[in-house]
Amino acid sequence: MDISRWGNGMAFEGMDIPVAKPLIGDREREAVDRVLASGMVAQGPEVAAFEQEFSDVLVPGSLSVAVNSGTSALHLGLLAAGIGPGDEVIVPAFTFAATANSVALTGAAPVFADIDSATFCLDPEATAAVITDRTRAIMPVHLYGQAANMTAFQQLADEHALLIMEDAAQAHGSSWAGKPVGSFGTFSAFSLYPTKNMTSGEGGMVTTSDEGIARTIRLLRNQGMEKQYQNEVAGLNNRMTDIHAAIGRVQLTKILEWTARRQSNAETLDAGLVNVDGVKTPVVADEATHVYHQYTVRLTGASASDRDDFISALRTEHGVGAGVYYPIPVNELESFRVEADLPQTTLATHEVVSLPVHPSLEQADLDRIVMAVSAVAGAGASA
Repeated sequence: MDISRWGNGMAFEGMDIPVAKPLIGDREREAVDRVLASGMVAQGPEVAAFEQEFSDVLVPGSLSVAVNSGTSALHLGLLAAGIGPGDEVIVPAFTFAATANSVALTGAAPVFADIDSATFCLDPEATAAVITDRTRAIMPVHLYGQAANMTAFQQLADEHALLIMEDAAQAHGSSWAGKPVGSFGTFSAFSLYPTKNMTSGEGGMVTTSDEGIARTIRLLRNQGMEKQYQNEVAGLNNRMTDIHAAIGRVQLTKILEWTARRQSNAETLDAGLVNVDGVKTPVVADEATHVYHQYTVRLTGASASDRDDFISALRTEHGVGAGVYYPIPVNELESFRVEADLPQTTLATHEVVSLPVHPSLEQADLDRIVMAVSAVAGAGASA
């Protein structure tokens, strides 16, 4: 690829800074060994303990139900809430496909609305414009670790008698107006994938204040039964293992410290990049707490090709990893192909670049990231 548009073409020699880095230590390995030695490795006491501790640490007062992935958390939550054929659920197209996939898997139709240009989260006004008499729910995504505007979405839901489902896959510990994400909707879904702010190796968590929803999800995750061979509904095998839960329990003891480190790293990047021409640092809504699953900047006015060349120059010339989340709107994927007028979504897919912000970064890493972005952006401006 020709990267002369953005860089000097010189190859970097040294240790790369990855855009994401799962943090798995001795305590996690010891927890896994403990479970393996116990002989009880499927869903058991570790899962039950993890569910209670997840609620206590991240969504106080909620009921938590552990499953095998964030997608399963969304899917089972939707099923438990009664979403199905004939229903519409409003979702953003600027997100991972799992958001819309989970709706489609129930037989309902995902309806795509545009995002807010500042925060990248689902836009309440754009959402209001696509509500129909078939709309049953709104599913905002707390994208990159920033809470969506839950005040506006709750007002919309109240006005139109709609349900709210939160996709909190990237937002462990985020909040809106002082209230934690995971506590607003009929249910909320968190991902515990390795690159998330905390992990269980693989897994997901549903939070809800509704005991009926929680019980139905417990049934659905376990072949439709809470007691062995007493199947109450047709269910799935979406259980979390005790091995994964043991990892998650250790990670929960670290998540608050890691979040503070991510926020500190973001402040350092903000200060270093705020005056770099052509680079717009993340906007944080006044009522939101951002936990920086991703530190996502805009290359204002860039084409997708420009953006890709920029990333290539960061990697090859400076050893700084970067990513694009997300380069293709979900409605344009082969699996959906739905026409929608989403100008802010389209713009974001061309301009966004996510930079390293994970807790393992040292000051020297942050300095190198700032230097690299400044140098590559400067080369682009002078090209």
